[in-house]
Amino acid sequence: MKKPDFSVTHKDPGLRQLVQQTDHRILAVWAAECAARVLMHFELQQPQDPRPRQALDRLQAWIDTGVFRMAEIRGASLAAHAAAREVGEDGAARSAARAAGQAVATAHVPTHSVGAANYALQAVHRASAPVDAPTAVANEREWQRKRLLELRGSPTS
Repeated sequence: MKKPDFSVTHKDPGLRQLVQQTDHRILAVWAAECAARVLMHFELQQPQDPRPRQALDRLQAWIDTGVFRMAEIRGASLAAHAAAREVGEDGAARSAARAAGQAVATAHVPTHSVGAANYALQAVHRASAPVDAPTAVANEREWQRKRLLELRGSPTS
């Protein structure tokens, strides 16, 4: 069975150009929102592990202040990815933690925002019943596209 392709830029080629033309902080807000929409999958399974949430908090601090400390950003990203590995199985919780790890990395490299969006799509897919997954992923992908346009101040149509 072919693995699903979660790439937001693959399914929406115009999105790649949109990301390239979007302000760094706007991409960070978008990445944080994409990851936050699926974080509950991790937090329900691992309620005592704050690392993915802390990664999003670290990103929000950068968005709010512009203060960038590479050690903090890198540490928060690595911690969220470690939390993902420790989940065990490849499921929605793992994908949600990876989305948070990619989101915080957006503070360093803007294109990590696409990784956050992709992992969020993967979390939606893994959290959905097999028969519902394609629709759930399509709906999330559409929300992501529209939300990025809204954040840019562009019409959503």
